[in-house]
Amino acid sequence: MHTDASLVVAFLNTVDIERGDDLLDDPELWRQWAADRDVTPNDPAEARAVRDSLRAAVGDPRLPATTLDVPLRFTLTETGPTLLTPDAVTATLAAATRLAIRGDWVRLKICPADDCRWAFFDESRNRSRTWCSMRVCGNREKARSWRARTAAVHN
Repeated sequence: MHTDASLVVAFLNTVDIERGDDLLDDPELWRQWAADRDVTPNDPAEARAVRDSLRAAVGDPRLPATTLDVPLRFTLTETGPTLLTPDAVTATLAAATRLAIRGDWVRLKICPADDCRWAFFDESRNRSRTWCSMRVCGNREKARSWRARTAAVHN
């Protein structure tokens, strides 16, 4: 089952900075990504613009902050509200909106490692997680800091 957080994080991570891959550059991968989440793939240029805007809003320093004005249209049925356009962008923006309403938007973060920039959802109790992975990015940064401090002492 996909949660709001997992959908938004997966959408934000359709670009992999470390490997230099953008899933939106491959139409088949983009269609498969959308099919795996039971949504319709949008035009890749539209999806990229929304993804980059969301990544900037979450804290990706590589991207300029931009404003989005995207109408989300719902219908109310006997089973509850349903998106009228269940495409990837609309579903992701609806999920992001629900996260914001619940106060969980601040838990969406971008790893600060320059060679990573992976999006993640901070599930720590006090919302203090910094790295996508302490074992990988956190340890690399600790090692860099230690080497810099050691070099400064020995020079």
